[in-house]
Parts: sequence; structure tokens; C-alpha cells
Amino acid sequence: MSPVGIVIGVVVILVIWIIAIYNGLVKMRNNRENAFADIDVQLKQRHDLVPQLLGAVKGYMEHERGTFESITKARQKAISASSVNDKIAAEKELTTALSGLNIQVEAYPDLKASQNFMQLQNELSDIENKLAAVRRFFNSATKELNIAVQKFPNVLFAGMFGFKTEPMFDLGTTERQAMDKAPEVKF
Repeated sequence: MSPVGIVIGVVVILVIWIIAIYNGLVKMRNNRENAFADIDVQLKQRHDLVPQLLGAVKGYMEHERGTFESITKARQKAISASSVNDKIAAEKELTTALSGLNIQVEAYPDLKASQNFMQLQNELSDIENKLAAVRRFFNSATKELNIAVQKFPNVLFAGMFGFKTEPMFDLGTTERQAMDKAPEVKF
């Protein structure tokens, strides 16, 4: 075999190898985007349910206007966020605001006994559980992409092709601090 044939063979193998790396990264990026689309579906349901829940609670908590305003603002930010990273940040803010609502509700035993409120609360709880599941899937897809972008030899080409590590959809520092505290039990 001639030296030119060997060089051509090596170049062809190198090109096929680079194409395989690129295609693998594209597949992982698309898996991540698909996983976020699943989150979007649950977020849409959550955004539609929040005004109903607030309406049911509003009569009982008229003086708790700050809670309603923070939830409404956080919901609007979440709805208008356009990029995946903006949506992640906005949803963290909405989750924190909704946690504040749950704390406020504890002060109103009559509200907790309302059938309409309980149904809405159960629906919200169901959506939150589904969100947790699709966030885990999203984070798994993100982790897979981040590992692929960072490992050798992919790291040599990932930047050239526009791939970078992406953020996880996590609790954020405020929620994490709240999770670190022991739960308060009241009788």
C-alpha cells in the first residue's frame, strides 16, 4: 500500500470518528431538549392550576397579599421565560413562592377543609410529583450530555461544534437550605 493510500485511510477513519463524536453529542443534546419538553408539559399544567388555587384561597387570606403577589410575579416570569436556563431559574422562584403559600395555608384550618381547595391542592401535589419525575429524567439527560462533552476525546471537538456543559434543574440554594432544616411538627 502506498503512503498516500495510508494517509487517505487514516484521514477517512479520523473523519468517521469525528462524525461519530458529533452525532453522539447531537443525540444527547436532543435527549436533553426532549426531557425539558416533558417538563414544559407539566409546567403548563402547573401554571394553569395556580390561578385556580389562588382563587380558592384568596377569600381566606385577603390580608396575605404579599404571598399572592410573589406567586403571581413568579408565575408570570415562568410563563414568559424563553430559554431552558431562564425557565429553570423562573421555575425555582415559582416553587419557592408556592412553598410560601403552603405555609400560609396552615394558618387557615377552614380553608384546608374546603372540598374545592383540597381538590386543587391534590392536583397541584400530583403535578409536583410528575414534575419531580420529569426533572430527574431531564437531569439524567443533562448529566449524560455533560459527561460526553467533558470526556476525552470529545472535549477536543465539543467546543468547536458549539457543545458546552449545561445546568441541571436543581432545587437552588434557597430550597436546599429549607430542605436541610428539620421539619416542624405541630399538633
